[in-house]
Amino acid sequence: MAEVLEQSEIDALLAAVSTGEVKEEVSASRVFSRKRRSEAAEVRPYDFKRPERVSKDQMRALQTLHEAFARNFGAALSGFLRTIVEVRVSNCEQMTYAEFIAVLPNPTSFNLISPKPLEGQICLEVSPLIIYPIIDRLLGGTNQELFIPQRPMTLIETRLISKVTSRGLAALSEAWASVKEISFEITTTESNPQLVQIVPPNEVVVVVGFELRMGNRAGTMNLCIPYNVIEPLMEELSAQSWFAVNRSSKSKQLQERIERTLAPASLTVTGLLAETTMTLGDLINMAPGDLIVTERPASSAVLLCVEGEKKFLGQIGKFRSSRAIRLTRTVAASDRL
Repeated sequence: MAEVLEQSEIDALLAAVSTGEVKEEVSASRVFSRKRRSEAAEVRPYDFKRPERVSKDQMRALQTLHEAFARNFGAALSGFLRTIVEVRVSNCEQMTYAEFIAVLPNPTSFNLISPKPLEGQICLEVSPLIIYPIIDRLLGGTNQELFIPQRPMTLIETRLISKVTSRGLAALSEAWASVKEISFEITTTESNPQLVQIVPPNEVVVVVGFELRMGNRAGTMNLCIPYNVIEPLMEELSAQSWFAVNRSSKSKQLQERIERTLAPASLTVTGLLAETTMTLGDLINMAPGDLIVTERPASSAVLLCVEGEKKFLGQIGKFRSSRAIRLTRTVAASDRL
C-alpha cells in the first residue's frame, strides 16, 4: 500500500511548494488526434450543456426555407394593411429554451402553435413595437406619435392581431410544403412568456429571428422550433436532399395545390345567342317592343364565354322550368366563330 501522509506532512509539503523549495511537476498534456504528429491538432472548446444537435448544413437549409416565408409573409401583410411591409430574416441560431425565454420582453404576444402532423408545439413571439403600429393601421391611424402601452393586449387587440398571425401561418405552411405538408394552428396566446414551458429549460431549440418594418416603425418576430419537433425531418433538411428536389415529382404536387386553391374561385359565364350590327340612329330611336333581327337561326349552337373568352358550344333549352344551355363540345382552334 502507498504511504499515507499525515496532516502535518501535507502542510509542510504545501509550504515548501509555495516557497519554491520543491518544484511542482507539470505533466505534458497529450492531444489524441488522427492527424500526424507533425501537423498541429486543432482544439476547440465544447460545452456539454449546449450540444449543437443541428448541423451547419441543416441550419442553412432552415434559414433559406424561412427566407422564402419572410418574402411571402411580407407580401401578404402588404396587401392586407395596404402599405409596404418588409419582413426579413435577421438571425438563425440554436440555443436552449431557457436562453430564448430569458431575452423576451414582458408583456408580448406569445403564441403556441400546433404543427400537425408533427408532435409537440412551436412558439411565435411578436414584439409589441410592431403589434401596436399594425393595430393602429387597421383602425385607421397614421402611427404618428403612437404610444406603446406596457400592458397585456385586450381581447379586441388580440382578435385584430389574429388576422395577421393567421396570414403568417399560411405563409409558413407554404414555405414548409417543399419539405413536408404541415398545417399550423394557434392553440394558446399568452402575454407573459415566463409562464409557458413547452420543453425543458435545457432543451435545444432553433430560433429564427425576423425583422418587420412598416414605414417608420420596426419590430421583431421570433419563431422558436424545439429540436424534438423537427427531428423526424432533419434528414430531409440536409443540403444534399433538400436542394436536390426532384422537380418532376414536385410539379404534380404543385399543380394539385394550385388546382385546390383556384377551385373555389367564382367565374362569370355568359351565353352569346347572336350578334348583329345597327346604326347609331336606330339605337337612339329604339323603344320597348321593337324587334332586333339577326341572320342566325334559333336552332344554331350557342357560344359560351368564360370571363369573356370563347370556350364552349351548347344548345339552348329548358330544365325544370328554367332556361338552360347544354354543353355539346369545346371550342376548337379551327372554329370560325
